Amino acid sequence: MSNDDFRISRVEKTLRWFEQDIPLLNMRVRDLSQERQESARKFAAAVIAQTRAELERLMRKRMVETSEPAELPCEPAD
Repeated sequence: MSNDDFRISRVEKTLRWFEQDIPLLNMRVRDLSQERQESARKFAAAVIAQTRAELERLMRKRMVETSEPAELPCEPAD
C-alpha cells in the first residue's frame, strides 16, 4: 500500500468516525446552554468539512499521479 493510499484510508476512517459520532455529540451537549450546543455542533461540522476537503484533495492528487505516464516516451534513435 502506497503512502497516499494509506493516508486516504486513514482520512476515510476518520471521516466515518466523525460522522458516526454526531448523534453521540448531540447527547453529550444536550445539558449545555443553547449557545454552547450550537458552538459544539458548528465546530464538529467544521472539522467534518475540513476532513472531507482533505479527502478530496488526496483523491485528486492520486488521480493526477496515476493518470500521468511514469516515463515520458522518447524519440526513436536514428
